[in-house]
Amino acid sequence: MVSNFAKPAANPDHITILWITAGLGCDGDTISFSAATQPSMEELVLGAIPGIPKIKFINPVFAFEVGDEYMRAFHLAADGALGPFILVFEGSVPNEHNKLEGCWAGLGYDHNTGQPIATCDWIDRLAPRAWAVVATGTCAAYGGIHAMEGNPTGCMGLPDYLGPKWKSSAGIPIVCVPGCPVQPDNMSQTLLYLLQMAAGHAPMIPLDECLRPTWLFSSTVHEGCDRGGYYEEAQFAQEYGSQQCIVKLGCWGPVVQCNVGKRGWLSGIGGCPNVGGICIGCTMPGFPEKFMPFMNQPPGSLLSSHAISTYGKMIRALRAFTQASMNKVPSWRRRTKPPKTQSAPADTAPISPTEL
Repeated sequence: MVSNFAKPAANPDHITILWITAGLGCDGDTISFSAATQPSMEELVLGAIPGIPKIKFINPVFAFEVGDEYMRAFHLAADGALGPFILVFEGSVPNEHNKLEGCWAGLGYDHNTGQPIATCDWIDRLAPRAWAVVATGTCAAYGGIHAMEGNPTGCMGLPDYLGPKWKSSAGIPIVCVPGCPVQPDNMSQTLLYLLQMAAGHAPMIPLDECLRPTWLFSSTVHEGCDRGGYYEEAQFAQEYGSQQCIVKLGCWGPVVQCNVGKRGWLSGIGGCPNVGGICIGCTMPGFPEKFMPFMNQPPGSLLSSHAISTYGKMIRALRAFTQASMNKVPSWRRRTKPPKTQSAPADTAPISPTEL
């Protein structure tokens, strides 16, 4: 096996996905994931895709089990008795050391003490044993809204908690799939790739410097935006509802790495700029502070939009001239003489009804 392949799961026929929603978050990434179609959650869980391991999917929103029965898999995983599993973490990670008592977030409780088990303790117990770890949504990936300066929880993203160079037991870095919430198919495709890796069918997942899958986040919103042509021709919207480029209304699309403009949101439909919403940079590590105040023209676009105004107007005029010539049928396709009138021959008499 070549070196750029990760270590396959110990039992590639079965793998568990332990999805923790006990970070500081809103469960929006779980709900978003349920809308995936390429592939869908059902296709992954029910084994409709050939060649990947069978999955036991454990998430509190979709679980039938409750209480101790639901928590059993987490305790087995912490004890090393569960078998291969992928740990998916949702929500930002609170700092449990910035106060004297209590905890910010927890999952289940300790049977010996009767106290909640802090979410951070679960990360400490499960991450070292996980075959792969995925941070779903911007809160888990980079801290998100909850990690704004001055927040009382001192929360952070999973890579900041575990360390940016951290790797799983299989040698896989933390995989971050940002978004507020995560784009449904981005999450399902990432899990599918990891499942292909677990079966030994795919090389190491390619990640950028921010630990995002490169095939999903290598391009900017602007590069896949339906409104990109208007920017090129310096046609900028002055109010919402316009079909023109919305950068002057506060869109950060030219610098934000995200594929929602090209991919859409549900079944290829929607996506922030496609439906007239400005991009506020929710897939970026600097979100939200570095993109605030929202709905104000980004500082960098002031110069770029001004610089392109002269060029864009000239290009628009030249294209309009060319378009006008294209909207005409070529002269050689027209008749140069009027059609001849067809008349009946003189020796042909009308047929009498009695002759029929």
